[in-house]
Amino acid sequence: MDVYLKFVLVGFSIALPVGAITVEMTKQGLKNGFFHGWAVGIGGMTVDMLLIFALYMGLAKILSLSYVQIPLWIIGAGFLFMLAYDSIKNADKDITLVGKKVNKSLFKTYLNGLLVAISPGNLVFWVSVFGAVLADSYTQTKSASFIIAAFGILTGILLHDIGLLSIVSTTRKVMNRKMIKWTSIIAGILLFGFACYFLYEFYLDIQLFL
Repeated sequence: MDVYLKFVLVGFSIALPVGAITVEMTKQGLKNGFFHGWAVGIGGMTVDMLLIFALYMGLAKILSLSYVQIPLWIIGAGFLFMLAYDSIKNADKDITLVGKKVNKSLFKTYLNGLLVAISPGNLVFWVSVFGAVLADSYTQTKSASFIIAAFGILTGILLHDIGLLSIVSTTRKVMNRKMIKWTSIIAGILLFGFACYFLYEFYLDIQLFL
């Protein structure tokens, strides 16, 4: 139980800083309500769970290689540029005010969460967080601790998502269409900034090989 609670706090703490997933969740939560925001979070957690399994099977050693990380920065930047463009271009679209019927597909919103989560930043996060646990995870006696730690971190992230979207849902009740539109534009600018950061990391890694 101590291991579980410890990693619940780790997961919650890691999820607190504003990242690309948080930006997309907030945007969708304001435009279409709690469940659409949560669909983004579930999309991100789907990738997280797949990464947990992959790391347990030894993916951490591969991801730690510099020449593997370099193309991932470009791929991640491409995804974020695409989402940033969509967020700004369609800022005035797919907005559902409180009390109105939501027409946007939950599955499409879920896919947005998947796209944001498939980024180098997310991969590096899992490698770093599980680094200490992975060293012992290949022995049968320690595999249970790894699984408990994994569920603890996922629980922490889930608690963060629910808390954030509860605040967003309450705020949404007092926002009009114009305010939500500008929130979407700001979210697009932030996503564009994250994409530029990925390109900067790509540049730094390339310099190491020159």
